Amino acid sequence: MTLETIAAEPPPALPTLADIERRRAELLGRRAQYQPEEETDPDPAMPPSRSASEWPSRPEAALHGLAGLVVRTIAPHTEADPAAILLQFLVAFGNLVGPVPHCMVESTRHGLNLFVVLVGESSKARKGTSWRQICRLFSEVDDLWVARRVTAARLTADGLIHALRDPLNDHDQPTDRRLLVLSEEFASVLHVLGQQKGHLSPLLRCAWDSGNLRTLDRHHPLQATGTHISLVGHITQRELAQYLHRTESHNGFANRCLWTCVRRSKCLPEGGSLTPENLSGVARELRRTLNWVRSGTERAFHRNADARELWNDIYPTLSRAQPGFYGAATSRAEAQVLRLSAIYAALDCSVVIAPPHLEAALAIWQYCSASAGVLFSTSTGDATADRIRDALDASPDGLSREQIRNLFHGHVTSDRIDAALEELASLGTITSRTLPGRGRPVTLWSAVEE
Repeated sequence: MTLETIAAEPPPALPTLADIERRRAELLGRRAQYQPEEETDPDPAMPPSRSASEWPSRPEAALHGLAGLVVRTIAPHTEADPAAILLQFLVAFGNLVGPVPHCMVESTRHGLNLFVVLVGESSKARKGTSWRQICRLFSEVDDLWVARRVTAARLTADGLIHALRDPLNDHDQPTDRRLLVLSEEFASVLHVLGQQKGHLSPLLRCAWDSGNLRTLDRHHPLQATGTHISLVGHITQRELAQYLHRTESHNGFANRCLWTCVRRSKCLPEGGSLTPENLSGVARELRRTLNWVRSGTERAFHRNADARELWNDIYPTLSRAQPGFYGAATSRAEAQVLRLSAIYAALDCSVVIAPPHLEAALAIWQYCSASAGVLFSTSTGDATADRIRDALDASPDGLSREQIRNLFHGHVTSDRIDAALEELASLGTITSRTLPGRGRPVTLWSAVEE
């Protein structure tokens, strides 16, 4: 069974371009919603698609091993997007196994913790439904982990480091290093991240990198070392456009996330019918895998010769720099694929990353990279450039340099405007033409139609 048959019924029609244009003025920063075109199998050796007119192709190659079994078991019984089920399963598994399994790249240690953000329409994309299906499965496997190490509490810097703090004295019991943060209102997290004096953004970046967290508050200094933090965020595209470009566009938080477009996969008026019997076989296989992970004192994953050959072929593409906000959101491709491939190997009870594990990871990355293309390809992450692009979208006849300058009422310098125009032109989202006049020729800037 493939994702094509899992999601046999097409999703509800997305808004037309005419609908979007009518709403552009009142929804500042909103980007167009796109109709999916005919899907083709992604080629992991090709650069990720950034065409804003295409919905991401379903990651069929990612249905490898136990992850594929989970999706094929759950997806027919829910309206949730199979991609949402898959990505959240990988996040949950990567957190449940803890900080011991890892990969090494030179002197850098990579755990199996992931940050995944599901982007879809509120109440219609079934983001919450998809998580509840995953939670139900893991409750069958390790109910204490679900009860104690998965939290939907409001995410703050102090709360995060306090929950995982190192023992303060010999009598203080050490805490479990694992924590999966579920934020079904991820827009509020982005709002906190945007506060310049806040400590949450650097803490989350450290959590993804090394797991060593510290605060320098002179009254209450705290530290939490060797933590294993994973993140699942749910947000709408409108909220994402409104908050992320103002805050974390280029400081490194965005590229630590796997951005995932999701939508309702099918219409089930009476709900699904996933029975405990359906789930028991999957839970049994998952328990067997966890027993293997926990049976070893050290789980260091490495590629075999065939996987190294594939990695050498794909590495130049993964490490290629891309411009704009899309580039900022996808610039950690190599590390993301590495962690994903190790998770797939662990699901096969193997410390050896073989080509099927790497191919599954590349399929996931292809989907998330294409999702980032839908979400960010026309955004620079810069307020000046995005304001110019929005104005040009609403001006079919184009705008002169003087009209563009007037958008900012003298609050933005000419050099800054010139840099923004150059950035937009490099992205291919705007173009210019020169018209003859009575005096000097006039240059008009226009948005490129997609």
